[in-house]
Amino acid sequence: MDAYKGYHQIQMAEEDEEKTAFHTSQGVFCYTKMPFGLKNAGATYQRLVDAAFEKQVGRNLEVYVDDLVIKSHTEEEIVRDIEETFNTLRKINMKLNPKKCTFGATEGMFLGYLIEPDGIKACPDKTDAVVQLPSPRTLKEAQSLNGKLAGLNRFLSKSADKSLPLFKTLKKCVKKGDFRWTTEAEEAFMQLKQAIASLPKLVAPQPGEELIVYLSATHGAISAVLLTDRNSVQTPVYFVSKALRKTEINYTAMEKLVLALVFAAKRLRRYFQAHPIAVITDQPIKQVISTPEASGRLRKWSVLLGEYNISYRPRTANKGQILADFIVEKPEEEPVPPINKGTLEQPWILFTDGSSCTDGSGAGLILTNPEGMEFTYALRFEFTATNNEAEYEALLAGLRIANRMGVRNLEANVDSHLVANHVLGEYIAKEENMIQYLAKAKALIQDFDRFTIKQVPRGENKKADALSKIASTSFAHLSKQVLVEMLKDKSISESEVATVTEEVEPTWMTPIIEFINEGNLPQDKNEARRIRRLAQRFEVRDGILYRRSFLQPWLRCVGPLQANYVLREIHEGSCSMHSGPRSVVARALRSGYYWPTMHHDARELIKKCHDCQIHRPIPRRPQHELSPITTPWPFYKWGIDIAGPFPAAAGGLKFLIVVVDYFTKWIEAKAVATITGNQVKRFVWDNIVCRFGLPGEIISDNGKQFRDNPFKDWCEQLHIKQHFASVTHPQTNGQVERANRSLGEGMKARLDKHKGRWVDELSHVLWAHRTTIKVSNGDTPFSLVYGTEAVIPAEIGMPTIRTAEINVATNDDDRRVDLDLLEERRERAAIREEKSKSKMKGYYDARVRHLSFRPGDFVYRQNDSSRVEDTGKLGPKWEGPYEVIESLGKGAYKLRDTNGQELQRTWNVGNLKRCYL
Repeated sequence: MDAYKGYHQIQMAEEDEEKTAFHTSQGVFCYTKMPFGLKNAGATYQRLVDAAFEKQVGRNLEVYVDDLVIKSHTEEEIVRDIEETFNTLRKINMKLNPKKCTFGATEGMFLGYLIEPDGIKACPDKTDAVVQLPSPRTLKEAQSLNGKLAGLNRFLSKSADKSLPLFKTLKKCVKKGDFRWTTEAEEAFMQLKQAIASLPKLVAPQPGEELIVYLSATHGAISAVLLTDRNSVQTPVYFVSKALRKTEINYTAMEKLVLALVFAAKRLRRYFQAHPIAVITDQPIKQVISTPEASGRLRKWSVLLGEYNISYRPRTANKGQILADFIVEKPEEEPVPPINKGTLEQPWILFTDGSSCTDGSGAGLILTNPEGMEFTYALRFEFTATNNEAEYEALLAGLRIANRMGVRNLEANVDSHLVANHVLGEYIAKEENMIQYLAKAKALIQDFDRFTIKQVPRGENKKADALSKIASTSFAHLSKQVLVEMLKDKSISESEVATVTEEVEPTWMTPIIEFINEGNLPQDKNEARRIRRLAQRFEVRDGILYRRSFLQPWLRCVGPLQANYVLREIHEGSCSMHSGPRSVVARALRSGYYWPTMHHDARELIKKCHDCQIHRPIPRRPQHELSPITTPWPFYKWGIDIAGPFPAAAGGLKFLIVVVDYFTKWIEAKAVATITGNQVKRFVWDNIVCRFGLPGEIISDNGKQFRDNPFKDWCEQLHIKQHFASVTHPQTNGQVERANRSLGEGMKARLDKHKGRWVDELSHVLWAHRTTIKVSNGDTPFSLVYGTEAVIPAEIGMPTIRTAEINVATNDDDRRVDLDLLEERRERAAIREEKSKSKMKGYYDARVRHLSFRPGDFVYRQNDSSRVEDTGKLGPKWEGPYEVIESLGKGAYKLRDTNGQELQRTWNVGNLKRCYL
């Protein structure tokens, strides 16, 4: 079907109509429907049809711009599909051109291809044009021929390889006169005509169907064919081919073959993403791209191919004539013999002998390959060993070396009857060390495909015997061609370390190892794709998984238990300094370990490390919002504290009891010789109750003068509510703490060398504070208490208007007016103070790093506050842990120790830190 004037059926946006304006003799006009000439008209139309037929495309409809093809299997289905398509066309108001529409056709042309029920053929007009084309005589005719061939590449097997002679005629043709049509090009053109005359029919793959890929690489081109196997017949889906560049021609034959697979994956990306791919080849492509010694470009290609679900299978009998071009995968000049895994290699011969004497112990071994080349090896033991233990150590060393050299078939010869008969099972090992040596030997023997051992006379083992005797005394007489090693510990002691970090359950490495060794993948497609992608950077060696690294060639992969052991050893082991997570992870990587959650695991481990927690720096930023203290009226809420000791004054006065009213900022203070509960009680009665009335609340620290009797009982009798600050958190009673500091600074400034006269200066400093304007409320404490400002000595020495023009007759009335206006003055002061506190709270809270606890959480206390542990230079900054049993609000908590004993006092969040167990 074909849309009728398709572009003109799309309405232009009203704001864009003027952009299509044009002049005519009748006036200026613009388009209201999208014209053909716009640059993005085709893309806009394609987006329209893609959105309109979104539910049908790929299922029963294919659409390209204004061409639509409905595809159905039966007559009933086509009627249903046509009805569905027409309903969509009516919905978007799109019209069809009936002259270009055909219904019920079993075959037809679409996008230059002949579509048939059983496949896709090349357009006959295109093939006839090439077959009937005469040989090119000019450069333009040769270029036209290449263009025609490019349209048939999908159907033509190894098109680039067959067209190479044609490409050579176009090289270095700068001018038309440079063109030369060669005999080689003529022969290639005739072969192409024969191939094009009988192009194969291509089929479309079914959803999820496995597709087969055959590869071919010649000196100048690479090719691939994508097929599907139906009814035991392989039919082509797509042919791809590429002529190699100058640098690519120098690739090895195997690299060209891998490049062919990479090119096919890029060119046929849709097929590779939607279908499992089986590469049929006799070449070891998988081993080449996954080997650790692979070149840079092979590693790059390995990562690229890891995105797809690709499996590799050996070549079997060809099931289609179309594969004749792909029988030879690689150039004949570089044949690679196929790897026959079923044939066991020739055996390697191992001779071992151990020696023990008073001068020391040692071992010697000789390993001979099937070609007769000998490898000599000598060991000297730095531990005491019996003769039987030395024989076992020699055998174990030989087994380890042979295994690392990739030997699969080994024949061992020893001169010890005991060792040979132990391994053969004829003797029973009874001693504990012999049992362990035998178990170690059997474990190493399991790595070989075939292993035999026999006892030989000492005369047939002279070389190994001589090596062992020399090694047991000194290495000085050994030839430089002999490999030597110092063995510090017995082989059976290694198992004690290995058992500590043995993984039992499946880990994150299990699916990767299974995929690399056996090709097994999870059922879930997304997970399988992830495993294939990850496996490109991993390699299994001696049963251990390694990962390619940017820092080192290979990193050993470890499971959760092994990772925990590595982190603990690096973080808190003998050669550690309790570093941070990034430093620990970097050290683990440089030591050669890897697992996916390295940084997360290191951060969690360090977060729970007790030593790191108790020595962690104390945070300086506030951890809870500021809680301003407010009072409803004057003299209701007071703060009380004890300052001192000061230098002894007359009467032995050394301490100062200070109280401050939170509303008026009025300060009362009294010097005392001792600080007892009775002294505090008498002070509050004389200086607060008798002057300003009973207070409602008193805030103090946790001193026993305030918490214990008689002051506690006296407050309860008068219904005075007591509030106590948290331990070492004087900010709770900050008003009186600030008053203490101000009084001390004021008295210190007034004193000279006579420090004992501080009591005489106290009244002067108190008077100065009471008559000083406070920034928070803009008034003096005196004015908020008495309704007027006090007369200061300066006004007597130098009179002001207030003192010079005082009216004694009306002074009493003026004072009474001031008292009537006192409430208004206090209200204004309260409003200003609230505004000041709000501004201060905003500034303070902006720096807060929120921290809170719930009952059941464990915390540490600051050691400087609790003084439980040594507070010296090397002492801990925190001590604990303690359990939170109650949250009192405003950052205060009640705690209990690990023995269940509740702490008497409350603790503020500023002195606490979360404990991770």
